[in-house]
Amino acid sequence: MQINRQLKLALEDRLKFKTTIIIIYGKDGTVINPEDSDWLKEMPGISLMFHKDLHAKCYYNEKEAIITSMNLFMFSQQNNVEMGIYISKEKDEELYKRLTNEIDKIKRASEHRTISVQKVESKIHDTTKTTAKLEPQKSKGKHTGYCIRTGMEIPFNVVNPMSPEAFKVWSQFGDRDYPEKFCHFSGEPSNGETSFSKPILKKNWKKAKEIFDF
Repeated sequence: MQINRQLKLALEDRLKFKTTIIIIYGKDGTVINPEDSDWLKEMPGISLMFHKDLHAKCYYNEKEAIITSMNLFMFSQQNNVEMGIYISKEKDEELYKRLTNEIDKIKRASEHRTISVQKVESKIHDTTKTTAKLEPQKSKGKHTGYCIRTGMEIPFNVVNPMSPEAFKVWSQFGDRDYPEKFCHFSGEPSNGETSFSKPILKKNWKKAKEIFDF
Protein backbone atom coordinates (compact mmCIF):
# COMPACT_ATOMS: atom_id res chain seq x y z
CA MET A 1 0.00 0.00 0.00
CA GLN A 2 1.52 3.27 -1.16
CA ILE A 3 -0.31 6.56 -0.60
CA ASN A 4 0.68 9.39 -2.94
CA ARG A 5 1.48 12.86 -1.65
CA GLN A 6 -1.67 14.50 -3.06
CA LEU A 7 -3.92 12.03 -1.27
CA LYS A 8 -1.97 12.43 1.96
CA LEU A 9 -2.44 16.20 1.83
CA ALA A 10 -6.17 15.77 1.18
CA LEU A 11 -6.54 13.35 4.10
CA GLU A 12 -4.54 15.63 6.41
CA ASP A 13 -6.85 18.50 5.46
CA ARG A 14 -9.96 16.45 6.29
CA LEU A 15 -8.52 15.45 9.66
CA LYS A 16 -8.40 19.14 10.63
CA PHE A 17 -12.20 19.02 10.55
CA LYS A 18 -12.32 15.95 12.81
CA THR A 19 -13.40 13.75 9.93
CA THR A 20 -13.43 10.00 10.60
CA ILE A 21 -11.23 8.20 8.07
CA ILE A 22 -11.09 4.42 7.72
CA ILE A 23 -8.79 2.47 5.39
CA ILE A 24 -9.66 -1.20 4.89
CA TYR A 25 -7.18 -3.38 3.02
CA GLY A 26 -6.92 -7.04 2.07
CA LYS A 27 -4.17 -9.58 1.30
CA ASP A 28 -2.51 -10.55 4.56
CA GLY A 29 1.22 -9.91 4.49
CA THR A 30 0.75 -6.63 2.63
CA VAL A 31 3.77 -4.40 3.17
CA ILE A 32 3.30 -0.72 3.92
CA ASN A 33 6.39 1.13 2.78
CA PRO A 34 8.35 2.90 5.56
CA GLU A 35 7.41 6.43 4.51
CA ASP A 36 3.70 5.65 4.61
CA SER A 37 4.11 3.67 7.83
CA ASP A 38 5.67 6.70 9.53
CA TRP A 39 2.94 8.96 8.13
CA LEU A 40 0.13 6.70 9.37
CA LYS A 41 1.64 6.60 12.85
CA GLU A 42 1.36 10.40 12.97
CA MET A 43 -2.29 10.32 11.84
CA PRO A 44 -4.29 9.07 14.88
CA GLY A 45 -7.51 10.10 13.14
CA ILE A 46 -7.04 7.36 10.52
CA SER A 47 -8.16 3.84 11.42
CA LEU A 48 -6.51 0.91 9.62
CA MET A 49 -8.56 -2.27 9.23
CA PHE A 50 -8.03 -5.64 7.55
CA HIS A 51 -10.41 -8.00 5.71
CA LYS A 52 -8.78 -11.25 4.58
CA ASP A 53 -11.04 -11.69 1.53
CA LEU A 54 -11.25 -8.08 0.38
CA HIS A 55 -10.65 -7.47 -3.33
CA ALA A 56 -13.03 -4.56 -3.95
CA LYS A 57 -11.72 -1.04 -4.60
CA CYS A 58 -14.11 1.62 -3.37
CA TYR A 59 -13.56 5.17 -2.12
CA TYR A 60 -16.49 7.00 -0.56
CA ASN A 61 -17.70 9.64 1.88
CA GLU A 62 -21.08 10.76 3.21
CA LYS A 63 -22.14 12.24 -0.17
CA GLU A 64 -20.51 10.34 -3.03
CA ALA A 65 -18.52 7.26 -3.98
CA ILE A 66 -16.26 5.79 -6.64
CA ILE A 67 -16.11 2.06 -7.39
CA THR A 68 -12.98 1.51 -9.46
CA SER A 69 -10.34 -0.91 -10.69
CA MET A 70 -7.56 1.25 -9.18
CA ASN A 71 -5.64 -0.07 -6.20
CA LEU A 72 -4.31 2.22 -3.50
CA PHE A 73 -0.83 1.61 -4.85
CA MET A 74 1.59 4.07 -6.43
CA PHE A 75 2.23 2.02 -9.58
CA SER A 76 -1.50 1.72 -10.30
CA GLN A 77 -1.96 5.45 -9.86
CA GLN A 78 0.94 6.43 -12.12
CA ASN A 79 1.06 3.76 -14.82
CA ASN A 80 -2.13 1.73 -15.24
CA VAL A 81 -5.19 2.54 -17.32
CA GLU A 82 -8.04 2.39 -14.80
CA MET A 83 -11.82 2.83 -14.92
CA GLY A 84 -14.43 3.61 -12.30
CA ILE A 85 -18.08 4.37 -11.66
CA TYR A 86 -19.12 7.55 -9.82
CA ILE A 87 -22.17 7.45 -7.51
CA SER A 88 -23.84 10.51 -6.02
CA LYS A 89 -26.19 10.25 -3.03
CA GLU A 90 -28.04 13.33 -4.24
CA LYS A 91 -28.65 11.95 -7.74
CA ASP A 92 -29.24 8.27 -6.88
CA GLU A 93 -29.96 7.84 -3.18
CA GLU A 94 -31.15 4.24 -3.52
CA LEU A 95 -27.94 3.09 -5.25
CA TYR A 96 -25.82 5.01 -2.75
CA LYS A 97 -27.69 3.36 0.15
CA ARG A 98 -27.17 -0.13 -1.31
CA LEU A 99 -23.47 0.60 -1.67
CA THR A 100 -23.03 1.87 1.89
CA ASN A 101 -24.96 -1.13 3.26
CA GLU A 102 -22.49 -3.40 1.50
CA ILE A 103 -19.55 -1.39 2.84
CA ASP A 104 -20.97 -1.66 6.37
CA LYS A 105 -20.97 -5.45 5.99
CA ILE A 106 -17.30 -5.34 5.00
CA LYS A 107 -16.46 -3.13 7.98
CA ARG A 108 -18.26 -5.46 10.40
CA ALA A 109 -16.26 -8.40 9.04
CA SER A 110 -12.95 -6.52 9.29
CA GLU A 111 -10.55 -6.27 12.21
CA HIS A 112 -8.51 -3.31 13.39
CA ARG A 113 -4.88 -3.55 12.37
CA THR A 114 -3.30 -0.39 13.76
CA ILE A 115 -0.52 -2.49 15.29
CA SER A 116 0.42 -3.86 11.84
CA VAL A 117 1.81 -0.46 10.91
CA GLN A 118 4.21 -0.66 13.84
CA LYS A 119 5.15 -4.23 12.93
CA VAL A 120 6.07 -3.26 9.38
CA GLU A 121 7.92 -0.18 10.60
CA SER A 122 10.01 -2.11 13.08
CA LYS A 123 10.77 -4.75 10.50
CA ILE A 124 12.22 -2.29 8.04
CA HIS A 125 13.54 0.58 10.15
CA ASP A 126 14.87 -0.95 13.33
CA THR A 127 18.61 -1.06 12.67
CA THR A 128 19.52 -0.87 16.38
CA LYS A 129 18.63 -4.51 17.04
CA THR A 130 21.13 -7.35 16.68
CA THR A 131 22.37 -8.41 13.26
CA ALA A 132 20.33 -11.59 13.52
CA LYS A 133 17.17 -9.49 13.43
CA LEU A 134 18.17 -8.20 10.00
CA GLU A 135 18.66 -11.61 8.47
CA PRO A 136 15.94 -12.46 5.92
CA GLN A 137 13.64 -15.31 6.89
CA LYS A 138 12.43 -18.13 4.70
CA SER A 139 8.93 -17.61 3.32
CA LYS A 140 7.10 -20.53 1.70
CA GLY A 141 10.39 -22.19 0.87
CA LYS A 142 12.00 -19.09 -0.59
CA HIS A 143 14.45 -16.66 0.95
CA THR A 144 13.02 -13.23 1.51
CA GLY A 145 14.62 -10.04 0.25
CA TYR A 146 13.40 -6.46 -0.09
CA CYS A 147 12.68 -4.29 -3.10
CA ILE A 148 15.42 -1.65 -3.22
CA ARG A 149 12.92 0.98 -4.38
CA THR A 150 9.80 0.35 -2.26
CA GLY A 151 11.08 -1.71 0.68
CA MET A 152 8.39 -4.36 0.18
CA GLU A 153 9.20 -8.05 0.75
CA ILE A 154 10.13 -9.98 -2.40
CA PRO A 155 12.13 -13.15 -3.12
CA PHE A 156 15.87 -12.55 -2.63
CA ASN A 157 17.48 -12.07 -6.05
CA VAL A 158 20.60 -9.95 -6.54
CA VAL A 159 20.12 -10.12 -10.32
CA ASN A 160 16.75 -8.36 -10.04
CA PRO A 161 16.31 -6.83 -6.56
CA MET A 162 13.00 -5.12 -7.36
CA SER A 163 9.31 -5.91 -7.18
CA PRO A 164 7.65 -6.42 -10.61
CA GLU A 165 5.96 -3.01 -10.34
CA ALA A 166 9.17 -1.17 -9.42
CA PHE A 167 11.09 -2.99 -12.15
CA LYS A 168 8.60 -1.85 -14.79
CA VAL A 169 9.24 1.76 -13.81
CA TRP A 170 13.01 1.28 -13.51
CA SER A 171 13.28 -0.48 -16.89
CA GLN A 172 12.01 2.61 -18.71
CA PHE A 173 15.44 4.14 -18.05
CA GLY A 174 17.53 1.14 -17.05
CA ASP A 175 20.13 3.09 -15.08
CA ARG A 176 21.89 0.37 -13.06
CA ASP A 177 23.65 2.94 -10.87
CA TYR A 178 20.58 5.06 -10.05
CA PRO A 179 20.47 5.57 -6.22
CA GLU A 180 17.73 3.53 -4.54
CA LYS A 181 16.13 3.63 -1.08
CA PHE A 182 16.55 0.24 0.58
CA CYS A 183 18.97 -2.63 1.13
CA HIS A 184 17.87 -5.78 -0.69
CA PHE A 185 19.24 -7.97 2.13
CA SER A 186 18.01 -6.24 5.31
CA GLY A 187 15.24 -3.93 4.09
CA GLU A 188 16.72 -1.00 6.01
CA PRO A 189 16.91 2.48 4.41
CA SER A 190 20.05 2.84 2.30
CA ASN A 191 19.91 6.60 1.78
CA GLY A 192 20.91 6.24 -1.85
CA GLU A 193 23.83 3.88 -1.19
CA THR A 194 22.17 0.99 -3.03
CA SER A 195 21.40 0.65 -6.73
CA PHE A 196 20.37 -2.03 -9.21
CA SER A 197 24.04 -2.93 -9.70
CA LYS A 198 24.81 -2.77 -5.95
CA PRO A 199 21.55 -3.76 -4.19
CA ILE A 200 23.08 -4.62 -0.80
CA LEU A 201 24.62 -2.20 1.66
CA LYS A 202 28.37 -2.70 2.02
CA LYS A 203 28.06 -3.48 5.75
CA ASN A 204 25.61 -6.31 4.97
CA TRP A 205 27.41 -7.78 1.95
CA LYS A 206 29.47 -10.40 3.84
CA LYS A 207 26.49 -11.64 5.86
CA ALA A 208 24.33 -11.83 2.72
CA LYS A 209 26.96 -13.91 0.89
CA GLU A 210 27.21 -16.28 3.85
CA ILE A 211 23.45 -16.84 3.93
CA PHE A 212 22.63 -16.92 0.23
CA ASP A 213 25.96 -18.21 -1.16
CA PHE A 214 25.88 -16.10 -4.34
